Amino acid sequence: MARLFGTDGVRGIAGEDLTAELAFKLAKACAVVMLKDTEKPLAIIGKDTRKSCDALEAALSAGFFSMGVDVASVGIIPTPGVAYLTKSTRASCGVMISASHNPAAYNGIKFFDEKGYKLDDTLEDEIEEVMKDPVKMTSNVEAKEMGKWRQREADVDQYIKHLKDGVSSDFTSFRVTLDTANGAAWRIAPEVFAALGAKVHIINNQPNGININEQCGSTHTKSLQEKVVQTKSHFGFAYDGDADRLIAVDDTGAIVDGDKIMALLALRFKEKNKLPKNTLVTTVMSNVGLELALKEQGCLLVRTKVGDRYVLEEMQKEGYVLGGEQSGHIIYLEQSTTGDGLLTSLMLTSLMAEKKEPLSKMASVMKSYPQVLVNAKVQNKLKDQYMDDPEICSEIKCLEKEMDGKGRVLIRPSGTEALVRVMLEGEDQEKLSRLAKKLAKVIEERLG
Repeated sequence: MARLFGTDGVRGIAGEDLTAELAFKLAKACAVVMLKDTEKPLAIIGKDTRKSCDALEAALSAGFFSMGVDVASVGIIPTPGVAYLTKSTRASCGVMISASHNPAAYNGIKFFDEKGYKLDDTLEDEIEEVMKDPVKMTSNVEAKEMGKWRQREADVDQYIKHLKDGVSSDFTSFRVTLDTANGAAWRIAPEVFAALGAKVHIINNQPNGININEQCGSTHTKSLQEKVVQTKSHFGFAYDGDADRLIAVDDTGAIVDGDKIMALLALRFKEKNKLPKNTLVTTVMSNVGLELALKEQGCLLVRTKVGDRYVLEEMQKEGYVLGGEQSGHIIYLEQSTTGDGLLTSLMLTSLMAEKKEPLSKMASVMKSYPQVLVNAKVQNKLKDQYMDDPEICSEIKCLEKEMDGKGRVLIRPSGTEALVRVMLEGEDQEKLSRLAKKLAKVIEERLG
């Protein structure tokens, strides 16, 4: 049986893969693993704007109730809002119902511990093991001890206040266009920016349950790019469905992705002596241009495997405060326990206010290098053995030597297909394509 939890909670097509029955069992197992020694346990539940969220929330609540756990429903709120409220209200755990940037047909469930952090692999594995044990899943809670439901949508205002309180800059000189992806930030984002004095233009802020992320938000920025130019906005921000990601658009309509945002924030924090060990944490997918831009300014880059949870683990282990992903998940541990698109957009706006420079000029601090991806078809049972083959290793070393520090070779086995993905970065796209195909051919010959 495949592992139930993925890199960011449990996800699937709502009603097919992710059913109300599964949500009910997840809540019960969560209560057994996480809340067994808690007196008067309380779970906070938030959601995005998908139509399927209500059914999943009801099922999760019923599962918690049956185990004697109270539920506080905070309604539609960004994922980082659930993380913040779980910690600030001293709840026992938090649950967010969202499939992030995925289409409306999908949904997901992710859990947070009492400190507002996503669960590590060990806790998730424990929850999965409990779900397989009918005895542990049986509730012995008497009717009088069952959990009760509390509606606490007003708690969202605490998260809004937290965001505004972290800003000391004046936004009154800025025109900003916001794309909320018809998702969890549809009300909060324009409210926060307007309260801080910005003139706000907004698009994709009319959620109807089925239009979340539909040709909008952080994965579809075309409409935002056009609107920024049309309204002569100083910049634009695109969030994803649960607003834990941010992709920016500069004053010319060009995309400023997570790598460039991290470069700007990291270098500014270094100037202020607020970047421990002058180090930024990101994943293996971030562009080599980020690494080179930081190196030029005396900063280091530490890479992890794909997933913001692994970025966070590295940050906590080594005492770093800033990290994230190219996709726009940015974690700033001084103010948040998880990626927060709204917080990131406020930090970036504050930086522009301090520098008094357009985003297009600021973002030029980093040059994005071309990337080429080629798939090598291999035997599924051999796809994880590429580093054990001397000929493949020799070819990789030759490519790295040829790039001479101006590029990068990344090899990743597919998680779902009989493929090994070969990604090369460097200055010359034509050359990269030739080298990537050559390496993929070697891999296919050795492992196919």
